Amino acid sequence: MNKKLLVANWKMHHTRISAENYFANFFAALPAKLWADRVELVFAVPYTLLATVSTILKDKLGAVAAQNMHWLDKGAYTGEVSLPMLADLGVGKVVLGHSERRQYYGESDESVALKVKAALQAGFSPIVCIGEILGERQAGKTSEVIAGQLAAVFAQISTCKQLIIAYEPVWAIGTGLAATSEQAQEVHQLIRQIVTKKFPEDGSEVPLIYGGSVTSANIAELMQQAAIDGALVGGASLSGDGFAELVNSLL
Repeated sequence: MNKKLLVANWKMHHTRISAENYFANFFAALPAKLWADRVELVFAVPYTLLATVSTILKDKLGAVAAQNMHWLDKGAYTGEVSLPMLADLGVGKVVLGHSERRQYYGESDESVALKVKAALQAGFSPIVCIGEILGERQAGKTSEVIAGQLAAVFAQISTCKQLIIAYEPVWAIGTGLAATSEQAQEVHQLIRQIVTKKFPEDGSEVPLIYGGSVTSANIAELMQQAAIDGALVGGASLSGDGFAELVNSLL
């Protein structure tokens, strides 16, 4: 892909007022005309901010994404949010299977796969997170874990169009221990092989992005790797000025 895809994952941060200040600072520091030809931006924000951020971005470049959803359209599932609810807010992308969802809320490969299937059927673009924990990497099981997580998803879907895959080594998330560019490149190459084997016609077009302690200091080197199409950015995306600095490091 020509543009690098950057997904800002705000996690459980910001209110309406701070979100408005965030974008005022971001666009002041980095007008869209400076990055529009080089970078595609997505902001994955809490449910409470989807409407606010959708309105802010309406006449600007950039898209909004949810951080999770249920695979059913409706039902007795207190606290859950469905795809029709997200679509009603103009949302068309959703992050699924983030390691924090798997770790803290017991999401399994199978439940993530059901969500991916539902999202694709609804015309959404799911950003599917996969990755190994430290013990699995140390045991030499990275390839096995990645293949297994992808196999669960691929068992549920018949197309990879609109799919985005984010490789996030769990041991590098929020720890400051980002994978080296060589380590990230190696796993992204593996993912590309698996995806194109399953979907020979369209697999080469699926964006593969890296997540895990991405900062303005390391993103340029990561993005120079041929197999990496973008980044899922956590902590470094939480301030408008800081995220503008990160984007600017790619221009």
